[in-house]
Amino acid sequence: MRMIDDREKPVRRIDAPGASRYLRDGALVVVVMLVAICACPSRGAASAEPAPGTEAVSGRDLETGEAQGTASDDAGNSSLEDVEPLPEKPSVQVADPIEPVNRALFVFNDRLYFWLLKPVARGYAFLVPEPARVGIRNALANVAMPIRLVNSLLQGKVKGAGRELARFTINSTIGMAGLFDTAKDDWGIAASEEDTGQTLGACGLGHGAYLVLPFLGPSSLRDAAGLGGDALLNPLNVLVDLPTTVAIRTGKAVNDTSLHMGEYEDIKSAAIDPYLAVRDGYVQYREGQVAR
Repeated sequence: MRMIDDREKPVRRIDAPGASRYLRDGALVVVVMLVAICACPSRGAASAEPAPGTEAVSGRDLETGEAQGTASDDAGNSSLEDVEPLPEKPSVQVADPIEPVNRALFVFNDRLYFWLLKPVARGYAFLVPEPARVGIRNALANVAMPIRLVNSLLQGKVKGAGRELARFTINSTIGMAGLFDTAKDDWGIAASEEDTGQTLGACGLGHGAYLVLPFLGPSSLRDAAGLGGDALLNPLNVLVDLPTTVAIRTGKAVNDTSLHMGEYEDIKSAAIDPYLAVRDGYVQYREGQVAR
């Protein structure tokens, strides 16, 4: 019900000289406001200048799980890539048509992590010192070099492909078969962060739909297809038989978990809905990688 005060309010009468003074003062205020508006730069002009530091973005290497380091520019100088922000883009939404199934698989992976993977990784970390675990991670990343090399070439990133060739040569020799990341530590040559899923995204292919893969975690239709391409490019799948490959992948999961213990717990404890937090974080992270 609308509440209306129908009572008449007394009308203030203003004499003629007072009215003239009010009109003069009001006109002066309007003139001052117009001058201020004209003096201010337009919003479009202010936003036309590019924000500094958006040419390069950071990420994490899919094989090593490390933040990206440095890359050489045309002058041969080394410039940091991991200190630049990701390009500011609107939030990307992904379709989740099978959310109940994805949530069930999310719970499965969550239980698998807390009941099996984490206890095994904790015991493994107790027995194996951290430098040895880092060396194992580096060696496996060195073997997976063709994934990053081929996808760098497919995306037209010639410098990235050159970095991968240089890294593989240095780390396979001086770095003792990749156990030491000598290329990054001594020469500042960081790994390129490329995979088949990013190549498909760079070609304009969207996520399609969000997926949670058992044992593997968050993904999408596009990135799941990209995993198949990565598997074809990984020499381990050619050099050894399937049981050995599964054993190596399992060992890699335990080794990587031991080096990142507590990160998933922090995400889960800070989120109201961990499923949505992981899904949205994954989609935004992958979009940032494609946009580099």
